[in-house]
Order: sequence, then C-alpha cells, then structure tokens
Amino acid sequence: MYFDFDYYFRLLRHVWGLKHWPGRRRLLLRLLVTTPLATLFHSLCFLLDYVLFPRLWTQKVKTPVFIVGHARSGTTLMHRLLAADGERFSYFLYWETLFPSLLQKKVIRWLGQADSRLLGGFIHRTLKAWDDKTFGPFRHIHNMSLWTSEEDQFAMRAAFVTQQWATDLPVMDVLDLFHLDQMPAKRRRWLHHYRELVKRQLLLNGGDRIHLSKNPVMSGWVGSLIEFFPDARIVVMVRDPAECVPSLLKLVEISWKSRGWQKADYGHSLDMLLETSFESFHNPAAQLARHAATPHAFVDYRELTARPRETVHAVYAALGMTVSDTFDNYLQANAEREKSHHSRFEYSLGEYDLSSELLEQRLGPFYDRYGWLRAAGPQPGKPQATEVRADGPRETATGADDAAPSATATET
Repeated sequence: MYFDFDYYFRLLRHVWGLKHWPGRRRLLLRLLVTTPLATLFHSLCFLLDYVLFPRLWTQKVKTPVFIVGHARSGTTLMHRLLAADGERFSYFLYWETLFPSLLQKKVIRWLGQADSRLLGGFIHRTLKAWDDKTFGPFRHIHNMSLWTSEEDQFAMRAAFVTQQWATDLPVMDVLDLFHLDQMPAKRRRWLHHYRELVKRQLLLNGGDRIHLSKNPVMSGWVGSLIEFFPDARIVVMVRDPAECVPSLLKLVEISWKSRGWQKADYGHSLDMLLETSFESFHNPAAQLARHAATPHAFVDYRELTARPRETVHAVYAALGMTVSDTFDNYLQANAEREKSHHSRFEYSLGEYDLSSELLEQRLGPFYDRYGWLRAAGPQPGKPQATEVRADGPRETATGADDAAPSATATET
C-alpha cells in the first residue's frame, strides 16, 4: 500500500515547530504513534486482499465518471443524483473511505449482517446515534453521514494524501493536494494507489459497475485523471463565484477557528485557498480543451437546481450514456424534492479581501460565458444561463434574476 512519506515528514516537521499551539502534543502523538500503527495494519490488509480475493488481479476500471468543480458548486448534488442510478454506478460511502482494504470492508459488512441477525441492530443504532450527534449540527452546510456517498479523496487518507489535514490545520503552503497536474513525480504514485482503491470498491460492489467519483480537489487533477484513465468521462460543475468562493472560504475558516487558530495563523493559507479557487475554474476548462476527445459536460448549477431531471439527461447524453427507465422514474419522482432541498449558510464577499471586481477580473471569460451578474449589473445582450454540452456550455437567454448572488445563499 502506498504511503506518502514526503508529506508525512513535512507535516511532522511543521507540527513540531508549532510551540504555541495547544493541540501540538495531541497531534504529535497521533502522527508518531497512531499513524504508523494504523499504516501497518492497513498495509497488511491491503496485501492480504490479493491473496484472499484473486479476482482483484484482473479487476478493471472502465469508463469511470469524475465529477469536479469548485467546492460548493453542486458537486455533491450531482454526485448523489447520479449515485441513485445504482444499477450502473459504484461509489464510496463515507465509512468505506475509512478502510482502504477490501478485506476490511468485507469484514465490516459481515459484522453488520451479524449485528442485524443476532443483536437486532443494536450496534447500528449506536453508530446512528453517534453519527447524528457528530454530523447532525453541520448537515445544514453539507449533508454528511457514515452511510452517504462521499468524496474519493477521503479514501486516500490512509496513504497520507488527504485534504483533512488542510481543514484541521492551516497548512496550504505545506501540503499541496490540488496541483497534481503540475506534479509529475507524485502523479504516478498517487494515481496508481487511487486506482487500487477504486478496483477494490468495484469488486466490493460486484465488479461490473462504473466507478462514480466526486471531489472538488480533483479539479486540479483533471489532466492526470485523463492520462491515467484514458476512457474517463468528466462532469464539471460551474457556479457563480460570488456564491461558491466566499462560501468555501468561510467553511474552511470556521473549521480552523474551531480548532483554536487565529487569523494571524491562517491568513496566508486563506490567501492560497483563494488562488486555488480561481484555478478550480480554469484548470478543468484548460485540460478538457487539450483533451477534446474526452467525453465531458459543463453543468451550470442553476440548471441542475431548476431542472434536475432534464440536466441529468443532458449529462448522460454528453457522456455517451442512456438513462434507464428505472432511473428516469426516480428522477421524475424526486425532481421537486431536489429543487426545494436547500440549506442556509450565511456568508458574504465583504468578509474577505474579495470583491466582485476581483472575481470578474480573474474569471472574466466565465462571466461572459455564463452570464453571471456583474457589479455593474446585467450586461445588455449577455446570456444568463447555459445548456449542458459535451464541448462546453451553449448560451441561451433567460432572466437575469437567476444569476444574482446574495449575501445569504442557498447550498445544496
């Protein structure tokens, strides 16, 4: 099993130097004791997978679908809509990302069955209570649970390649998980391990499905994913940056503050996160322009929330797939629920060193293409919405109100 010793020692040196941080000793204990022991256990199970499950040797990853885009742009909504096509797709549940080995997942599933038959589901009820207590207070921001589909990047936690460190600590300048397209040395190692994880998940789910991935961080991996999975298909979610950019900044800042970090500690990392935000728009578009033969779709967040069924149909068509009758019935039955399922998360541009003018300057072509509201107001003759297309969005005219950001925005 792969383990990124480079990033491990970088973080260890960084934490060792945090003399003023109250959580230093606890995290050092985790890094020096818990992490090595867990890595040894995961590595042993990873090795046993090939002994106990010989089908793993021939398991293929065919035509995977990767959903990318800026965080808070609807990647979760798109992922969970497509995940409902259970006859077609395989994906990671959150609890499954915590255990990289197929053996581990199989044992846990077996324990779940034993709990149901012998204990009447006592263990499941206990875990459900913990799940609600742990994730419940934050589900108005992101609907998270042990039993919901989650980001593939979490599955690489055991390899020490995880965005979790960046939400616990302001270490954007220490661990770079985004720019894989610019990191040839790590690209081969990371994606070889990632493919091994996906193979195990596919085999867990029968071996004959299509892997469905979602991760905003992989917006910086698009070129690498296409290189490593030549038959990959890409879905890029796009949303007004005046809504999704400050939303992400505030979400990460809340995480840092909750762990005792002050603005002086995380200011530089917040600036780097903003730069990565701009690249989350530019890199997928640039990589797909270089790889025009890769089936792909750019999806406007407004289209997905206003017309989820029609948008999913358009995405399938762009990726060369057809919607089954069973899945279409699901989309029809749940269309209104998806339109109305919003949570409230308050943020504003004014909370950060961020202005509408800066967003328009850095992302001007996207404002032109999608017709987002500019600081000067709607532009005469400019489009206000888009259709999904394999070669990028085609612009159509609708009302300007759909594009208008607000200080209190809706998140899905």
